[in-house]
Amino acid sequence: MSKRIPSYRQHRPSGQAVVTLNGRDHYLGPWDSLVSRSEYDRLVCEWLANGRHLPNSDSDDITIVELIASYLEFAKSYYASDQDTTSEYTCLRDALRPVRLLYGETLANDFGPLALKAVRQKMIDRGWCRTHINRQVNRVRRAFRWGIENELVRADVIQALSAVAPLKKGRTEARETDPVRPVNDEHVQAVLPFVSRQVAAMIKLQRLTGMRPGEVVQIRPIDVDRSGDVWLYRPENHKTSYRGNAREIYFGPKAQEILRPWLLRADTSFCFSPAEAEEERNAERREARKTPLTPSHEARRRNPKGRKWKKRYDTGSYRRAIKYGIRKAGVPSWHPHQLRHSCGTEIREHFGLDIAQVILGHATADVTQVYAEADRARAISAVQRVG
Repeated sequence: MSKRIPSYRQHRPSGQAVVTLNGRDHYLGPWDSLVSRSEYDRLVCEWLANGRHLPNSDSDDITIVELIASYLEFAKSYYASDQDTTSEYTCLRDALRPVRLLYGETLANDFGPLALKAVRQKMIDRGWCRTHINRQVNRVRRAFRWGIENELVRADVIQALSAVAPLKKGRTEARETDPVRPVNDEHVQAVLPFVSRQVAAMIKLQRLTGMRPGEVVQIRPIDVDRSGDVWLYRPENHKTSYRGNAREIYFGPKAQEILRPWLLRADTSFCFSPAEAEEERNAERREARKTPLTPSHEARRRNPKGRKWKKRYDTGSYRRAIKYGIRKAGVPSWHPHQLRHSCGTEIREHFGLDIAQVILGHATADVTQVYAEADRARAISAVQRVG
């Protein structure tokens, strides 16, 4: 998207000042007058505040599909990271897809609670789980709330949509999912030989520190304070950074030993690079090759035209690399977030809930309760002793 501000121009046939916004000319008054300058400033300010679109003066006529298009254009830049749009943008797009399919040509002001429940039923029919559906319905509401904020939708619409209660466990046909459990350490160790050195290091660091997948993939030397006995890692971006919250992750001796070789690079370079992993993989394949490379292979190696590898892993590529290792190892499936649960459970067992809360970076202990499994063996032992 262009960052250029549309210019204040003279329309010679009429003698007026004009500015073109989204392909439409807006006449501002006599050229070079104070009135036209003020009108230009007002229109451009509204245009910028509304995501480079002017508020729709005919808000009663805007359709659902037009609202969704405008909102997703705003969300693409709002929910963005250093590399691409975040997973939140993908979730928003998925949440609004059934709305567009069922009610695309409906006026936005006519979208009410029954329509939202019909959209929710569509999500149920697609096999989405109950908790995910509740989150997706909230994202649909967020799109309409944005429309109200930008004077595209009447204010009473969101009040009506808020009347739709979330799905309750056991009172809906939406499927339920099992709670996330810690992963068996034996299954983790079995995967390590089948993934790259970069992915193996990230797995080990996650298991030791309890950091989130999105935090481990973005480690840079500049973000790691190595001045003390315990290193402090402060991610540039994290789950609650948009709220102004700080996040500190602690690296003890074992984690330091794993991370140290990966810090020998430029301060602002990412420690774990899929491009680097691919180069190592290709080097191993060339080393194991028993026949010489053909001229065409050599040409492709010097001037690769295939896939462009990103400068760092994202949570998706990290998860897929682990899934590949799981298939090769032939162990039960697990995902990166379970490593965080494993660490939280171990920390809580040995040091208590308060310490687990600090290490996992939770604002309240209630959230930590979800991540840290109760020590079942100790509970069984106590029951055996007291009868």
